[in-house]
Amino acid sequence: MTSGGRTSGRETSGSGDITRTLDLLWGTGRRPSRGPKPGLTLERIVEAAVALADREGLGALSMRRIATELGTGTMSLYRYVPGKAELLDLMLDRVQRVFEDPGGFGDGHWRSTLEVLGRGTLALYRRHPWLLEVNQTRPLLGPGALDGLEKVMSRIRPMGLSDPELLSAITMIEGYVVGAARTQLYQQEAERTSGLTDTEFWEAQQPVLEKAVLSGRYPVLASLAEDTFSFDFDHFEFGLQRILDGLEVFVTARAAKTAPASASPSAPAPAAGPDHPAHPMGPDRPADPDRPVGPDRSAPPEQSA
Repeated sequence: MTSGGRTSGRETSGSGDITRTLDLLWGTGRRPSRGPKPGLTLERIVEAAVALADREGLGALSMRRIATELGTGTMSLYRYVPGKAELLDLMLDRVQRVFEDPGGFGDGHWRSTLEVLGRGTLALYRRHPWLLEVNQTRPLLGPGALDGLEKVMSRIRPMGLSDPELLSAITMIEGYVVGAARTQLYQQEAERTSGLTDTEFWEAQQPVLEKAVLSGRYPVLASLAEDTFSFDFDHFEFGLQRILDGLEVFVTARAAKTAPASASPSAPAPAAGPDHPAHPMGPDRPADPDRPVGPDRSAPPEQSA
């Protein structure tokens, strides 16, 4: 795919100088001396690179092209960033600043948080489709990525799952979103390259498909409702909600399983002793239907032998 819609996946995060990139991400390295271009900063370089990739895809990204965009010489950029590989990691962390507003998580319930995560991540891929070109299985984690993870983790902790399970829930949502985003990107690319909208494409097939379906060979397909393939149905939201429904069932079952033993009707009573007197209706005291439930305050204490 080309021009903002490339999905070759030929770029890989973390492929540059790891130590130098981490220094740049966290601001722990040596700051460059002032260059010949007034106002040139690492932040401006990263923002220009993101804007270029948004418009034209990663294939257009080069140090020379970014320098042209900024109106400076290519060598000036190397005072701030070692090369394209390190720059890519800075771009990835920059665009992940998607949860800067804590109020964006709705009511703060774990389900609302994961809904926001799913929808927000899809919007992220729509704004920056070049993200789908990058193999991010080995990311370099900077403040943008960790700030977002911190906010999400802090709000889904009440799910009552183990930490690896919480991380897996996030991974599950993000994996679903990546698949949906890639499908949408393919649809946009198909429309761009063919010159046909989705509606025009399917209308061109309609006469042949109607004849085939009504031939009697496909009785189930012939019985489907007219709106089955409507573009109005939100398949993404439907899938997201079903994933969350499944997590809710799992969370509820886990909560029931880990409830305190004292809350269980089948839990054994504690052994009698100084700290745990025998239950008035326990095995050491026969039930008397005429006797009120509870200890008999009127009976004198038994004398010890």
